[in-house]
Order: sequence, then structure tokens, then C-alpha cells
Amino acid sequence: MINFITALGYAAGIITTVALLPQVVRILRTKQTRDISLVWVLAMTLGVALWLLYGIEKNDTAIIAANSITLMLFLIILFCKFRYG
Repeated sequence: MINFITALGYAAGIITTVALLPQVVRILRTKQTRDISLVWVLAMTLGVALWLLYGIEKNDTAIIAANSITLMLFLIILFCKFRYG
């Protein structure tokens, strides 16, 4: 059975990951990234990658799952920033 703290981790991961989806969809639809700060995207991508490594080291499935998906989303934004920006 899943405990409260684990459920809390999954809930946080789902909410923060899903919150990024509208931005990614908008960028892919409009192909515009001029209002997205490159420094922000780079910092967030690095931060999420470090969280992913931390989750792997701690063997924490909630951290690994959320940050794997979030990292992919930030990499899409970063790719679009260089391609369309």
C-alpha cells in the first residue's frame, strides 16, 4: 500500500509536470518562443536534470518519473527556443 508521503510526492510531480504542458503545446502550435527566457529554460533544464539524477541515486520512483517527463518537456522547449527563437 502506498503511504501518504509517497502519494504526496506523486501528486507534486504530476501537478508540476502537467503545469508545463500548456506552454509546450502553445510553443509547438505557434512556433514562437521570443517571450521565453533562454536563461530560464537552461536553468530549469539543468535543475530538472539534477533532480532526476538525485531521484535515481535515491531510487525514488516519484522523483524519477516526474523529472524524466519534465526534462523531456524542457528539452522540447529548449529545442524550439533554438529553432524558432
